[in-house]
Amino acid sequence: MKNLLFLIITLSFGYFVPAQKYSTKTGKVTFEASVPLFEDVFAQDDNNVAVLNTDNGEFASISTVKNFHFKVKLMEEHFNESYAETAKYPKTTFKGKVLNFDKTKLTDTPQKYTVQGILNFHGVDKAVSSTATIYSKEGKIYMKGDFIARPADFKVTIPKMVMKKVAENVNVEYNYIMFKQ
Repeated sequence: MKNLLFLIITLSFGYFVPAQKYSTKTGKVTFEASVPLFEDVFAQDDNNVAVLNTDNGEFASISTVKNFHFKVKLMEEHFNESYAETAKYPKTTFKGKVLNFDKTKLTDTPQKYTVQGILNFHGVDKAVSSTATIYSKEGKIYMKGDFIARPADFKVTIPKMVMKKVAENVNVEYNYIMFKQ
């Protein structure tokens, strides 16, 4: 399944031949929607697939939503069944661009870039912008950043019973170590 996802992303970049691409199958994406005084709402996916085209800065990633794991299994079950509805929406994707990306200027010193694109979650496309630090070291590209997502923007309904226990703004963080294909 992971190889199929990787193939789909890679093929979506197929029209860039002979573009230089860097990719990973083990990217880390986390989200936190915790509210003070209540149990932490935190999940992590360590199998996010990502591809960066270093010729033009185009970037894409995909996660199987069930790969997000919580400390509390019941919270994970509720997330998958009631909020993310993973049976109906099994994947979340991002397709965009690292603005002003120039592979010749990458060094081992982290530099800030803006990443813009479309995030699809829960069947909804939403434009997102993120600040990322990117650098190159030992033939790998490192990329780390974050952004805020709002469940309401993705038509995720939070039941009134738990509404005060889940933040309106969800902090999403990503961390990739990408290798040349």
